[in-house]
Amino acid sequence: MPALATGAGHEPGLYELLAALPSQLQPHVSRPEDNTFLQDMFGERSLHSLVKIHERLQHFEESKPVPVQDNAATLAHEVCEELEEKSANEEIKELLNLLTKLHIESLLKVHDTVAMKNYDPELPPLPEDIDDDEDSVKIIRLVKNKEPLGATIMRDDHTGAILVARIMRGGAADRSGLIHVGDELKEVNGIPVDDKKPEEIIRILAQSKGAITFKVVPAVKDEPPTKEPKVFLKALFDYDPKDDNAIPCKEAGLAFKKGSILQIMSQDDATWWQAKLEGDANPRAGLIPSKQFQERRFALRRPVATLPFQRTSSRRSFSLDAAQTCVTDYVSLDDVAVEFAGFRRSFRLSRRDKKKTNKSMYECKKSEVYDTADVPTYEEVAPYRRQSGAKHRLVVLVGPTGVGLNELKRKLLISDPQHFSVTVPHTSRAKRNQESDGVEYHFISKSLFETDIQNNKFVEYGEYKGNYYGTSLDSIRSVLSKNKVCLLDVQPHMIKHLRTAEFKPYVVFVKPPTIEKLRETRKSGRVISGKDDKASAKPFTEEDFQEMVNSAQSLELQHGHLFEKVIVNDDLSAAFGELRSALKKVEMETHWVPVSWTHS
Repeated sequence: MPALATGAGHEPGLYELLAALPSQLQPHVSRPEDNTFLQDMFGERSLHSLVKIHERLQHFEESKPVPVQDNAATLAHEVCEELEEKSANEEIKELLNLLTKLHIESLLKVHDTVAMKNYDPELPPLPEDIDDDEDSVKIIRLVKNKEPLGATIMRDDHTGAILVARIMRGGAADRSGLIHVGDELKEVNGIPVDDKKPEEIIRILAQSKGAITFKVVPAVKDEPPTKEPKVFLKALFDYDPKDDNAIPCKEAGLAFKKGSILQIMSQDDATWWQAKLEGDANPRAGLIPSKQFQERRFALRRPVATLPFQRTSSRRSFSLDAAQTCVTDYVSLDDVAVEFAGFRRSFRLSRRDKKKTNKSMYECKKSEVYDTADVPTYEEVAPYRRQSGAKHRLVVLVGPTGVGLNELKRKLLISDPQHFSVTVPHTSRAKRNQESDGVEYHFISKSLFETDIQNNKFVEYGEYKGNYYGTSLDSIRSVLSKNKVCLLDVQPHMIKHLRTAEFKPYVVFVKPPTIEKLRETRKSGRVISGKDDKASAKPFTEEDFQEMVNSAQSLELQHGHLFEKVIVNDDLSAAFGELRSALKKVEMETHWVPVSWTHS
């Protein structure tokens, strides 16, 4: 670039360089639009203003100005005292009023601080009685406020030393970077703690006001901590640390509900992880049971309190934030046998059909994997949003017989037949005169149906009156490939078979209202036993209502952790509106899904 022309003996400033730059660059710009862009960019008034401010500040720094005085606040106070003794005319009153305003006093104090260039914080004086042979120590002063410190202490069983047991990620102690796990606590506010119990130290901290001074012997540091990747888990159970007798410190626990999204901050402790609720403004993490520990507890046949257990060494933890102590021994569950309860049931058939097992239509295919009861704890998740043009998520509706799944599907199909669709089932029975292949059913031979069963091509299948019926995986793919939303209702224990990155199912549980509401809304309703036996439809009975409610409770207990939406169908129009709104959000908004679905 050519040198910029300036006057002889004159060093150009940044503002002059900026103003001259467009004309100097013009011969080197070939396209008119580039020249226009440069003119607009360098001619921007806000840019010129910033450059002028920069030059003024630079000139001010180079001139190294010396303040006229550094006691303006004191001088103003003296002036006020002098003026109060003078005659009270309007000018004096106005000046007194100005000098006594809080913001003027604050401004003068800031002026004095800047004038004296006294920016360093005041550190506490080092103790004069430090023994030269004593271990290297740190003197830490933290200001006590309403925010918890976020640290726990314990007494070492062998040495008797008071050690920092845990630092909660994101808490005040963690953010300060001054206190670390393993640091030995020697003094609190000048009081030695070697001969004190942890609960006595808690009382000292609870009574302290303002700053708290710790004297600690730093722990031996190993390798610097590595930055852990962000891990998010969806909670599949409710948890309240106040009800957990195994947690090291109840005050340090984090309560959450089923469906909450937890960001895992630390997994250093195999039994107690540190986590925070996603989106919570509170930066401090709390303790939650680890996945492995919680799975063991859930899988136990009998309550933990009634089981024989081994106590580990007494490692009691005390929160530095609580006035009361948190004392709990760890409990070893390694020697306890784990059993899983089997669970099989068909939820499609009414009570009267279960008495006639030879007529049961959709009895689930046998599978030890599907029959094993879940031990729901956490599921690793990631945010997912459907991209334009991508296949829709499979919509799975589940609920007890008679709750209204077919009515909701029908209303969705009628509302937008170009957007919603259902699968065409397969059957081995003969085609009737008024039927067309691929419309009511895909009609195939019994031998071919059995071959497809062996090749795992069906989501579910069953035999009814000597004929096979089933829903194939390919029939789901066929609907999704047409850029439509596939509506499917299956037995709930088949949901796991569909929970893949390919289908990304959105599971909606349709729940019945109270029995009183069922009597009111199902007066003219009828329940149908079999798919091809509509003549068997009969009015609902009290037995049907009770069965519907009981089945819903069992469904929610066994499979509730797989449900992403629960809709109570006490009014069909309202339930339809709620379902339609939820499905629209699935298509348009970001949702948390299993992390494996986002890696495909």
